[in-house]
Amino acid sequence: MNEIVLEIADTLGLPRWKVENAVELLEEGKTIPFIARYRKEKTGELNEIQLREIADTLDYLKKLGNRKEEVLRLIEEKGKLTEELKASIVQAKTLQVVEDLYLPYKSKKKTRADRAREKGLQPLADFIRTSKTRNGEFVSGFINPEFEVNTAEEAVEGALDILAEDFAQDLRIREKLRNELRKKGIVKSQKTDNEDERSVYRDYYEFSQPIDRLAAHRVLAVFRGEREEILKVSLELPFPILSDLKRLIGWNEYLAYYAELETASEDSLSRLLMPSIEREVRNQISEEAQARAIHVFARNLRDLFMQPPLGEKAVIGIDPGYRTGCKLAAIGKDGAFLYHDVIYPTPPQNDYTGSAMKVVQAINVLGTELISIGNGTGSRETEQFVSKLIKEYGLDVKYMITTESGASVYSASKVAIEEFPDLDVTTRGAVSIARRVQDPLAEYVKIPPESIGVGMYQHDVNQSELKKALDREVESVVNLVGVNLNTASEHLLKYISGLNSRVASNIVKYRTENGPFSSRKQLLKVPGLGPKAFEQAAGFCRILNGDEPLDGTTVHPESYGVAREILGRAALSPEELFLKREELPERLKTIDTASLAAEKEFNPITVREVLEMLKKPGLDPREELQKPLLRTDVLSMEDLVKGMELEGTVRNVVDFGAFVDIGVKQDGLIHKSKMGARVKDPLEILSVGQIVKVRIVDVDLQRMRIGLELLN
Repeated sequence: MNEIVLEIADTLGLPRWKVENAVELLEEGKTIPFIARYRKEKTGELNEIQLREIADTLDYLKKLGNRKEEVLRLIEEKGKLTEELKASIVQAKTLQVVEDLYLPYKSKKKTRADRAREKGLQPLADFIRTSKTRNGEFVSGFINPEFEVNTAEEAVEGALDILAEDFAQDLRIREKLRNELRKKGIVKSQKTDNEDERSVYRDYYEFSQPIDRLAAHRVLAVFRGEREEILKVSLELPFPILSDLKRLIGWNEYLAYYAELETASEDSLSRLLMPSIEREVRNQISEEAQARAIHVFARNLRDLFMQPPLGEKAVIGIDPGYRTGCKLAAIGKDGAFLYHDVIYPTPPQNDYTGSAMKVVQAINVLGTELISIGNGTGSRETEQFVSKLIKEYGLDVKYMITTESGASVYSASKVAIEEFPDLDVTTRGAVSIARRVQDPLAEYVKIPPESIGVGMYQHDVNQSELKKALDREVESVVNLVGVNLNTASEHLLKYISGLNSRVASNIVKYRTENGPFSSRKQLLKVPGLGPKAFEQAAGFCRILNGDEPLDGTTVHPESYGVAREILGRAALSPEELFLKREELPERLKTIDTASLAAEKEFNPITVREVLEMLKKPGLDPREELQKPLLRTDVLSMEDLVKGMELEGTVRNVVDFGAFVDIGVKQDGLIHKSKMGARVKDPLEILSVGQIVKVRIVDVDLQRMRIGLELLN
């Protein structure tokens, strides 16, 4: 493990002691959110991103070590493991090098070279490879009718098959060709004879771009087109490389059999080497593109989950539709389901009057303050209906468009059926659309994160890697926000550090049977939740108005002594934390953390962290973020003109730009070229849920496309 720690530290440029302690904590089963927040003194304040990099590098190096052991065993079983080969494998820094070293010993179907070796032609291949004089008599000595080697020409032919395979398996040659193809190669795609009905791949019918400049979304697009047999894709070098490869291993013109070596190398390059390296490079760029897509997806998911809750508002959720109508569901300020109905304000019925009567009555009776409209089929017609309704009846209500992503998955899930056994799937969807504005995080955690449609090409990436990345992102957000132990659902609790689905279920069951938790310590009474789980979970679970005021903060129970010392020096009691919340920052500003740490022998980092936590007791970090955009009016695409300036909500951010809801039927696209001269990655400046000011630069009514320019 010491070698692994040293390698991680060198790779990431971090002090060895920080990495060593982080690895120790990870190996003990501590989660990244827990280490990042409550073990800063041990890791030297490594943040979550750095800890993730350490964890990922640790996983890779473990995988590399396991593969080395396996390859050494397999080669040794064949009786071909030399000390030199063993040393090369042990010293290999990447899985690719290990696989290159293993390639000649890999079990595979019998090759032309294998058959030539069986005919005893290996010595002839070695002679041709190095001889500086031609020797026909020596070559003729390999004629052997018993092995179907009837002429000297056939003997040479077999020897060249051996040489071609050796050429293709030479580590130096493979590395050289791989690097040249990655750095200077070109991806080309052409349309096949198959029909591309919706012209999805039109941009790639005659496409060519250097590999090192190919954006991730283009990689995924051309490979998907190839899988669907619409495109033919190839990787090519724009210059000859064979001469360089031959020189690399000493196949030079002064050798007597250079012409034969040239034939072998040409055969090797076209038949064995290039197809193999092209597959490797394809896999590499595909994996890198998938990793980028997963990163984009995870970042968008995080931003979606971090959207600020609108809190205790009575909301009507509408799941729009045409023929089957719009499902309507009302929820109270506490999220409790109150009422549902179906209205038909959209085509083909266009029942404005009947629909208006139902909605207005529901608003007046239930005290509705906000209408949340799903952004699916029929969304804009429903929005027009709601906007007209607000004006016509003078309603003190606003509305917002809410993403329906994953609503259908939730509606048919076991979770939704248990919550609302008497409702149909579309009505459950309307409830979800309503609740998403009250507390997005609490509602979104009920949906498998991979089913929430933010990001790009989520169906083209490795699904297990996608799930792992998204689960990690959800875990990070849930722990950042924290949970109210007496109201959090099982779906939220299972993401808390140290907990799992079973323990989360037990917490809810314990709460139901014994009443609300009055202290964090009661968690230890929950079946399956022992001291180790308590250590990780306690700080992220808050209890308001319990026996211990500090249980309502993010301060970990193990640091309550530090917290009391800090409060005492500020002439405050724990009971005053929430009563004098406005005064806290000013009162605590006077605390000298260094002297307190020295006097009481506390860790200085812990003292500083606890002080910051006490300044904002019970604060939901989402409350400091930009609130959603609420509307009372609606536009149509026909209303848009070039140069018009509008406000909109970012719905999705991808590598080539961002899609923005500006209140018309179609989301507009801010291409990254319209974000500012120096913007290379849209994720650096935009996030899902962000309110932005934009200018219309293009409106294409026929193709339903809106081009936007970012103004702020």
